[in-house]
Amino acid sequence: MFYTMTLNPALDYNMTLNEFATERVNRSVKEEMIPGGKGLMVSRMLKNLGIESTAFGLVAGFTGAELARMVHELGVRTSFVSLPTGMTRINVKLWGGLEGEINANGPECDEKSLQALFEKLTMLTKDDTLVLSGSVPASLPKDVYVDMIKQIKEKGTRFVVDATGELLKSTLSYRPFLIKPNHHELGELYGVTLTTKEDVAQYAKKLQEEGARNVLVSMAGDGAVLVAEDGSIWFGEAPQGQVVNTVGSGDSMVAGFLAGYETTHSVEQAFRTGIASGSASAFSSVLGTKEEVESLLQRVQVIRAE
Repeated sequence: MFYTMTLNPALDYNMTLNEFATERVNRSVKEEMIPGGKGLMVSRMLKNLGIESTAFGLVAGFTGAELARMVHELGVRTSFVSLPTGMTRINVKLWGGLEGEINANGPECDEKSLQALFEKLTMLTKDDTLVLSGSVPASLPKDVYVDMIKQIKEKGTRFVVDATGELLKSTLSYRPFLIKPNHHELGELYGVTLTTKEDVAQYAKKLQEEGARNVLVSMAGDGAVLVAEDGSIWFGEAPQGQVVNTVGSGDSMVAGFLAGYETTHSVEQAFRTGIASGSASAFSSVLGTKEEVESLLQRVQVIRAE
């Protein structure tokens, strides 16, 4: 069974404008509200690919109730902890003319609610996989991911980490099954700029040496690199298409890799499915469908570099 963890989910309010100007009233031409948060995106994409999961997370207030309702309506199982105060954040994303986003901080988490979230992890077993995605809210301990990993490792639960900076590095010694930085994030970890797949592979190996079992690095339109646990290194090319919305494409790549590995136990096929899933979501206004992923899968080209 797959589980995802989203500590600071959001309602993403996407607004499309013809243009944006300061010091005047701007009017959108299209609005859309969707449930957001990296772990939730992974659960949603897994659902699209026919893989069931349960989404853990923290919600609060009327916005949290609406987020839970929307996720349930999408067919994703949830097991949220409701915070006693505050409200789940609303993130505003602007498209067209001017593109940008305003992300809120989110609610404060009290100790009792955090313990209730940890209690949910006690149900996980060696047959389960937990995906830890996204940043940690300021009201939570910075090492909360490490504490969660310590708890589930006692039962042999497999885990995946999709985070950045020191938050990611702090988990490596516990041997995550999969991590997925993009090439910019990977470069920032080592103070370098990475532009080629060969350079990406070199530094992805460093993350593997620090403990990660499989390192999947996305490179947007330039494809992806996989340094696999069996020692193989794979370069993949992204299929051509019209990019509509890159939000959730990285989360979709994680979901695609997990779905591909779950059904085939092949790192090559998992890599292909990850690339196809990330591309399908980038070519869609929300997340790619199973049919779109399968169509793109035929066009994904990967080679074994070594």
